[in-house]
Amino acid sequence: MLITLVFPGCANRPRTVERVDLERYAGHWHEIGRTPNWFQRRCARASTAYYELRDNGRVSVLNSCRDAQGRTIRVEGTATPVADSGNAKLKVQFPGSPFAGDYWILGLDEENYSWALVGHPSRWFLWILARSPSLPSEKLRHITAIAEQNGYRIDRIEYPAP
Repeated sequence: MLITLVFPGCANRPRTVERVDLERYAGHWHEIGRTPNWFQRRCARASTAYYELRDNGRVSVLNSCRDAQGRTIRVEGTATPVADSGNAKLKVQFPGSPFAGDYWILGLDEENYSWALVGHPSRWFLWILARSPSLPSEKLRHITAIAEQNGYRIDRIEYPAP
């Protein structure tokens, strides 16, 4: 009880999936939805992520999007799996940043790896990713239900143009 009083966020952290096969997770993803964040403020549409597994177990990250004028914005980084997380928790670092951010995989189509729900444990950041530029509304409702069960405010999710 004392832990929850001193560290209130620790008792009720979002739950990740049990295990992620990073080889299957690698590849091209489309951003279907996200909660607003400062580092994507210029992204108006066509937000994508490309992940590539390296020999050392880390993951190369390439995020790109188009701004309102149609110009491409790109940023490259590196993701490192967190020990004992089944690869469901990663630390992602981008150039110029002195720290690595939390990237937690909260939901995943475990059969086909066709969609993923990614969030930050603070619940300030959330992304819905898919292998295709859109998802059927039934699947999107399922994914947002997972987000809501994990304490994320689904009313804050934006759906940028593909």
